[in-house]
Amino acid sequence: MRIFDPHIHMTSRTTDDYRAMAAAGVRAVVEPAFWLGQPRTNPGSFADYFDSLIGWEPYRAGQFGIRHHATIALNPKEANDPRCRPVLDLLPRYLDKDGVVAVGEIGYDSMTPEEDEAFAAQLALAVEYELPALVHTPHRDKARGTERTLAVVAESGIGPGRVVVDHLNEVTVAAVHDAGCWMGFSIYPETKMSPPRMVEILKEHGLDRMLVNSAADWGHSDPLLTRATGEAMLAAGFSDDDVDKVLWRNPVEFYGQSGRLDLSDLGPAADTFEGSSIKRGGS
Repeated sequence: MRIFDPHIHMTSRTTDDYRAMAAAGVRAVVEPAFWLGQPRTNPGSFADYFDSLIGWEPYRAGQFGIRHHATIALNPKEANDPRCRPVLDLLPRYLDKDGVVAVGEIGYDSMTPEEDEAFAAQLALAVEYELPALVHTPHRDKARGTERTLAVVAESGIGPGRVVVDHLNEVTVAAVHDAGCWMGFSIYPETKMSPPRMVEILKEHGLDRMLVNSAADWGHSDPLLTRATGEAMLAAGFSDDDVDKVLWRNPVEFYGQSGRLDLSDLGPAADTFEGSSIKRGGS
């Protein structure tokens, strides 16, 4: 089983996690920029963090044979802090980097006017830089947040097929499916989504435009739950090819739209998808 985790915060994980992920079949990851738990007080701290996402973390992942890419953005939570807003002016410097395959995480935390403004501005950057967008849906009032998210995406002019709306559940998946966006699901030990629930969603809504991730942030999480979801799919009667589509080919298809996805040196098993814009050669 080969796995591409399309949303995992490896900054919060240890090298032992990388080793376990490699043993479980994880061969590529995308790490979105996110809130680090402690409020940041100036744009310089974001610059250091972004530099780590495109420099140190790919090196660390590479020691275990895992290809690392990133998405860059001002996250929704800190979009409310006026000390952090100038980060929007830093983003073009990073959105030009080869290892950056999307704008994200963007979207909503508390659905404030400040978040509205930052969300719209960063969707405009995704259009300008011809990058996909990774959108975070709020943990509270998720149904209303998802509805508002889809309205802003529609107004932005970005193609829905270039947007993944993440952290979905049984209540929100149908609206995102019908809007034509990609559907993201974070599999957690106790919250958000579990492997058995994910299997039922796949049975009901199909495999197209589905992205399954572990997120694996600072809280109680597990970077091997992508593997557990694949095993749950097999136990429920899905085929090996079905699992490969959800856990590998779908993230390759979505992030391949950036033209920057570099899966070189991973061997023939990484060559998956006719027509995807996978970069070959050096990063």
